[in-house]
Amino acid sequence: MAMSASSQRQSQIWSVVRVSSGNFLEMYDFFVFGYYAAAIGKAFFPSGSEFAQLMAAFMTFGAGFLMRPLGAIVLGSYIDHHGRRAGLLLTLMLMAFGTLTIALAPTYASIGILAPIIVVIGRLVQGFSAGVELGGVSVYLSEIATPGNKGFYVSWQSGSQQVAVIFVALLGVWLATILPPETMTEWGWRIPFLVGCLIVPLIFLLRRSMQETEEFAERKRSASHPTPGQIIRMLATHWQTVLVGMLLVTMTTVSFYFITAYTPTFGKEVLKLSSIDSLLVTLCVGISNLFWLPVMGALSDRVGRKPLLIAFTALLFVSAYPALSWLVSQPSFARLLMVELWLSFIYASYNGAMVVALTEIIPVELRTTGFSVAYSLATALFGGFTPAVSTYLIEATGNRAVAGLWLMFAAACGFVATLIAYRRRSVPTSVVSAAASP
Repeated sequence: MAMSASSQRQSQIWSVVRVSSGNFLEMYDFFVFGYYAAAIGKAFFPSGSEFAQLMAAFMTFGAGFLMRPLGAIVLGSYIDHHGRRAGLLLTLMLMAFGTLTIALAPTYASIGILAPIIVVIGRLVQGFSAGVELGGVSVYLSEIATPGNKGFYVSWQSGSQQVAVIFVALLGVWLATILPPETMTEWGWRIPFLVGCLIVPLIFLLRRSMQETEEFAERKRSASHPTPGQIIRMLATHWQTVLVGMLLVTMTTVSFYFITAYTPTFGKEVLKLSSIDSLLVTLCVGISNLFWLPVMGALSDRVGRKPLLIAFTALLFVSAYPALSWLVSQPSFARLLMVELWLSFIYASYNGAMVVALTEIIPVELRTTGFSVAYSLATALFGGFTPAVSTYLIEATGNRAVAGLWLMFAAACGFVATLIAYRRRSVPTSVVSAAASP
């Protein structure tokens, strides 16, 4: 019996690793673009203004998120009809294609206007794939979770993203120590993209060995299993639930991209700290997130989702702007680290409960599609443009702490959405019912 329990636990661990591995690649590719936005701007969007170059790069970064809602609908309905395994293999291949396109794109100096067009196409393909990746992974993890542990299992969807943050930051620190800044700007930024491409075969092998979830297989055998067209029609019927889900996700995406993708640029270009200092802070943020996400996901299994969602939206709202004001008053590595770790704690504590809550409020028949559309809309409208919005607000106002107002807006969205979601009787509010829901 002991051997059987041990084998089952090992099988569950490997299932989490297999499904989360592709999510790692997706986030890795997005972070690399955000981390090296300044170099990408110089390579593909030449201008006499560094601000214009940076804005062009961040707008291209954000353009990928505009494709997420379309990817969520098209690929999400595919996954809900054909299965979690088949869909997650498809998203992996699309993400790899987009990354390779950016890594090998000639510069503006080489081919002119075609260069930024190629880069934008690569970002759009990445965004289309990413539209369903998070939803597919989260739903898969929720469906293989053991009773009473949904929050802990689903937290590893976000946990794999933190491994990507840590990996990219370590790679960035290493490259910064062996290559001079001018080399990194000229061609060194391509190295992390190529490394991402080299990881693809390993992740493909891991995902190919995934098993379909028992819950989906059971629904597939039933006569009521919906077609992709029916799934899309049901999505329109449940638009209010999707809207609430989008507002829930807004706080996650805005705070996440601020403390990860934007931090290296914020530290170097705004606070005038060194590249290594900014990357080291990002590395620490990734480690912090990786610790708090499963801890708070497990805590939400014990105390419920709502208390954590309410507490940490309120905490971000009251502390974001004061924390950034304190930071910019006397910028230093120590202050940047303290502020980012504080924001990391809030983000991870909220997200540990939010992601599993989102899988619970979406009707089971369109769980992947509904989750993905809600997540993608929040990212496309708010989170993905956080680096661009922050850059613009700082330039327009001259206030280096003004991004705190953007974080406060995101916190308000999450707070209101939580009140609406848990006011509805159809949403499980007790720990037991949430853990046991399909």
